[in-house]
Amino acid sequence: MEQSLSYVLVTPYTVAKSRTGGVLSRLLSRISLELVGAQMIAMDLKIAQDYASIIRNREKAESFIASVILGDYVEQNLAPSGGYRHRSLLLVFRGEDPCTQLAQVCGAFQPDASAVEMVTGQSIRDTYADLIFTDESNTAVTYFEPAVLTALTQSEADTTLSLFASWLPEQKNIIETRHKHDGTERTLVIIKPDNWKYASSRPGMIIDMFSRTGLRIIGMKVLKMSVAQALQFYGPIKDGLKKRLAPVYGMQARELLERDFNILLPDQLQDILTESFGDMYSEEQFETIVEFMSGLKPSACEGKNLEDPGLVKSMVLIYEGVNAVEEIRKVLGPTNPEKAPAGTIRREFGTNIRVNAAHASDSPENALREMEVLDMEKNPLATLLKNYISISLPPTVIASPRPTP
Repeated sequence: MEQSLSYVLVTPYTVAKSRTGGVLSRLLSRISLELVGAQMIAMDLKIAQDYASIIRNREKAESFIASVILGDYVEQNLAPSGGYRHRSLLLVFRGEDPCTQLAQVCGAFQPDASAVEMVTGQSIRDTYADLIFTDESNTAVTYFEPAVLTALTQSEADTTLSLFASWLPEQKNIIETRHKHDGTERTLVIIKPDNWKYASSRPGMIIDMFSRTGLRIIGMKVLKMSVAQALQFYGPIKDGLKKRLAPVYGMQARELLERDFNILLPDQLQDILTESFGDMYSEEQFETIVEFMSGLKPSACEGKNLEDPGLVKSMVLIYEGVNAVEEIRKVLGPTNPEKAPAGTIRREFGTNIRVNAAHASDSPENALREMEVLDMEKNPLATLLKNYISISLPPTVIASPRPTP
């Protein structure tokens, strides 16, 4: 069956309430689709109006709630207010019949029933959405928060993604926020490849644990780290790794030789083993780190392919807030999961020093360096959508290019 794209848009209110991790957990663990793109966006008035028009004119109604009410919500809550844009999160999935799968997990709208016991909490909207009417006639809405938005048909998804493809190239991948205080910092987090080996709620649960810091997510992307990026990203630890590990491996090599050959070796030979075997094995350990993050060993990768996207997936996030670096690292825990306190991410999800669930910058300065290495000013989602549209969609559904604001 044909592989298509569809999307889920997490609303500004849901993002602001730090419910992003919970939403992502539901999506990743209950669908057979692949998450291929993610971007924090902040709509301008024109894109909000265009998107609202698609919602209002959709072919298929969303449960009993009129599409016009949902369209009004988009204009009123996703468009700027008070001179400021609002953060929302665009998630793009690929697979067979994505609209049906995503609509089922997102769920239908339930009115605020008098029998609260009838509300199950099964879908995302069961848990996070609200629909309250003024009376039993269910005609006048007092309060409405959909939590997430998604397309109900493939033609609607294609039209919407075409609209976003025309708008995203001019947008920043890191959102500027208006609330800044003394001590405000930005820090980078990577949800590592060990969380993406199979469909699970782990990535969302990790984001949910980070949410206890109260920090804002202002940037996000799905990344297949190239070998070149991994080498540059982890390059600063290479010498330290060798200095720390080579003597250990040299000593272990000496002990192994003494045991197997039943002889005592002089200290000078241990120094030789450290400088030869120890250095070589430390280099191998560094290559293993690069392979874990990119899916390829540098020694097995031809120079012309170093810049190509890697074979394994990560998710990169930018958090902002007061003392962001320290707050994130507290929740993450130390490098060795066995030494991490209970309740930290690495204690909960880490396996060993290398396979330890997530990375976080250790200083604001390193955060800036790491953002540059991973090119966080750019997001591949716009290119992904553009390629999908040019290959898969007829010209009738391709949105006209938007003028540069």
